[in-house]
Amino acid sequence: MIDAALGALLSPRATLGRADVLARPSAVPARPGLYAWYFDDTPPGIPGVGCHTNTHGALLYVGISPGPPPANGKAPSRQNLYKRIRYHFAGNAAGSTLRLTLGCHLSESLRIELHRVGSGARLTFTPPGEAALSGWMARHARVAIYEHDAPWTVEPTLISAARPPLNIDHNSAHPYYFSNRAMRAEHKARARSSPIWTPR
Repeated sequence: MIDAALGALLSPRATLGRADVLARPSAVPARPGLYAWYFDDTPPGIPGVGCHTNTHGALLYVGISPGPPPANGKAPSRQNLYKRIRYHFAGNAAGSTLRLTLGCHLSESLRIELHRVGSGARLTFTPPGEAALSGWMARHARVAIYEHDAPWTVEPTLISAARPPLNIDHNSAHPYYFSNRAMRAEHKARARSSPIWTPR
């Protein structure tokens, strides 16, 4: 099963773009599983050397949905591939580590900035900034999926095999690990020290 998952995500027959995911019905099933994000353009600062690449682009990030069952006995997450991938493509940085990381790397080229919004506890790139980020992802990002009832059992092996530079969990040996964390922390600190964003 692990070999099948690795093959499907590292050498996918097809990948899905934003329009495929947001279509009704969506091309992504409401099932548990793993996903791998490919990009035909690597954002500034992300090292391209050593990235897993194929005809779909460079694999920069992998994820699962849902996460592992809570150890405290609480009900498991009701997340699934469709909900999670849809949010990555059309949500905001407060709920998507992928969007947060991409937005920080693209802040200068897209002229977007992380801000406190609402009550001030949430950090996003504001509605205009999130829209710009969604547009960039629509042009440059595609995702491969693999259905699996317990994706958390495969995720560490997938990260070890793919070495995606944007992942933090299970990826501390990656050369970009500390730089990636520091860059995100810098953007968060700057946002938290600024006034809450309000629409003009």
